[in-house]
Amino acid sequence: MRVIFAGTPEFAATHLLSLINDDAQEVVAVYTQPDRPAGRGKKLTSSPVKLLALQYGIPIYQPSSLNNETALSDLAALKADIMIVVAYGLLLPQSVLSIPCYGCINVHASVLPKWRGAAPIQRAIENGDQASGITVIQMDAGLDTGAMLSVSHCNLDENETSASLHNKLALLGSNSLTSTLKKIQDQTAVGIAQDSDFSSYASKIKKSEALINWSESAYIIERKVRAYNPFPVSFSILDGLRIKIWSATVQDKEGSGESGEIISAKERGLEIKCGQHCLLIHELQLPGKARMAVSEVLKSKALLFSRGKIFSG
Repeated sequence: MRVIFAGTPEFAATHLLSLINDDAQEVVAVYTQPDRPAGRGKKLTSSPVKLLALQYGIPIYQPSSLNNETALSDLAALKADIMIVVAYGLLLPQSVLSIPCYGCINVHASVLPKWRGAAPIQRAIENGDQASGITVIQMDAGLDTGAMLSVSHCNLDENETSASLHNKLALLGSNSLTSTLKKIQDQTAVGIAQDSDFSSYASKIKKSEALINWSESAYIIERKVRAYNPFPVSFSILDGLRIKIWSATVQDKEGSGESGEIISAKERGLEIKCGQHCLLIHELQLPGKARMAVSEVLKSKALLFSRGKIFSG
């Protein structure tokens, strides 16, 4: 089939590569977000999907909106059989959905209708879910509300981070997409309506959410540490310094002291009093430094992390 692919981040690029390697599909164009400033130097940076498309010589479109005559005309001129959307970042108006012969399908990183929205991977971990998956849907005018063409499941490990689940679901999604396209071509694909009574919304992660509230349970904080790895990364303030927390585990004991207080600082980690139970921090990052194991940090910063000091947040 003649395929238009619309996506932006690395998750989407993994799916694009699977399409490029699928002899049954011809990727005739790629749509991705416009280049944006990134990094400390705010250098204009291309998306992973654009970089992959350039590598394979695929025509690239980067409109700021699809809701205008020029964008609609460009899409129609491609005479695509289907448009595949994976973490694109732009809303597709109804006028776009009806252009390709088989419409537009979306690969979503959850088992719908749970975790509709922008951040299903992070919200699943933050919520303490034990399973996740991939849903391929026939897109409609709603937000992740279309009929389900395929659903694939995977379990979450105890130490699952957004980084590890991202990679797991990128592979699962690529395989699900390939099999779903074959069913569409064979005209055996069947769409199953979602039950909105069981829906939940995965709102976009705000950087402000990463500030640790030490009055919360250690179990809640530990899940957030994993959910916000690799972005935006959980953090707290100690002696005016922003300390990023990359990994931690729960200590099933209450401990004494105030919420956020350092109970002990040893090679195995920093033990912090929480609203309920204690959190043992294993890996952290000081401003301007690389992430490091606590055992390494304490060799030069033992005074900063001495017992009795209190993290704010």
